[in-house]
Amino acid sequence: MKSERELEVKYRVADLERLRERVEALGGELVQPRTFERNLRFDTPDGSLSRGYRVLRLRRDSAARLTYKGPAESRGGVRLRQEIEFEVSDFDAARHFLEALGYRVSVVYEKYRAAYRLRGVLVTLDELPYGDFAELEGETPESIRAVGDLLGLRWEARLPESYLALFERARRVLGWNFQNLVFANFEGMPDPLAPLKLPLADK
Repeated sequence: MKSERELEVKYRVADLERLRERVEALGGELVQPRTFERNLRFDTPDGSLSRGYRVLRLRRDSAARLTYKGPAESRGGVRLRQEIEFEVSDFDAARHFLEALGYRVSVVYEKYRAAYRLRGVLVTLDELPYGDFAELEGETPESIRAVGDLLGLRWEARLPESYLALFERARRVLGWNFQNLVFANFEGMPDPLAPLKLPLADK
């Protein structure tokens, strides 16, 4: 089971391949090669988990994983939240189990992720349907910021939102009428988030 404590920051990046090269040049150890993920986020019919800033997620990548995340708080400029995650042997059975308990899929989201370990910090390189991002997770805000500085990521450009919270903001502001953050919904959009003018951490 994964640690019950998650301390992380997210950045939007312009050149994910250049960042990958920087991680490797600094001696980053590959933890997970680039892998496709499909995530199902569950909620109660009345949306009580989302209203309470809690997450119940079933993910399929190289394995199937069930995750709970509690409400986030800011600590030293990074996001801290409770996280409980463990592998399940059967993705479809886990989905049916959650649905039998009364939960329903509220959103589906996809991404490609590669992960490296660099100086005690987990560096993930994420390709989402609406853009590229880096996520740094470590034991302390100081260790996370130090690795971000090494990688040339501007601390002031970190994003306070989760990927789905950013998606929901974009849906409201840009008028997207689709429900799921999947690659098929973004075909033909060269830079979907451009109107939001989000800062790029590597520029």
